[in-house]
Amino acid sequence: METQNAPPQEYESDDDSYKVLDLTEYERRYHWWNQVFGHSSGPMVEKYSVATQIVMGGVSGWCAGFLFQKVGKLAATTVDGGFLLLQTASHSGYVLIGWKRVEKGVNKAKRQIKKRANKAAPEINNIIEEATEFVKQNIVISSGFVGGFLLGLAS
Repeated sequence: METQNAPPQEYESDDDSYKVLDLTEYERRYHWWNQVFGHSSGPMVEKYSVATQIVMGGVSGWCAGFLFQKVGKLAATTVDGGFLLLQTASHSGYVLIGWKRVEKGVNKAKRQIKKRANKAAPEINNIIEEATEFVKQNIVISSGFVGGFLLGLAS
């Protein structure tokens, strides 16, 4: 049996063989939910009736509002209770509070928060843009969610 040697292949230069991928453009076109739910996961308008969208948004909004209310009350109670105990201990003489030191610490924390907030602005703007785009594409379910959220807060 006779073997034939394939003619030598010409290889492209290194510059031509690689394609530059712009990750920001790629991320805009292929969102994370495409990987999770597939490419047919477009706006809710294409899949469900208006009544179904309002009910889905209202129920999920009510659940989120109810949880937000309960967690908020728990957090407020915890912070207020700690402050009340601290004040009671301070007035009874058990704890001495150096208010100058507290003020200095608070001012330092404020400066650090301002520095970090300026650095985080691009990420926050990106999240806001994505949320705005989602609300525009799914206005019915979003309005149901807001109504349900307000009802959940009130209940």
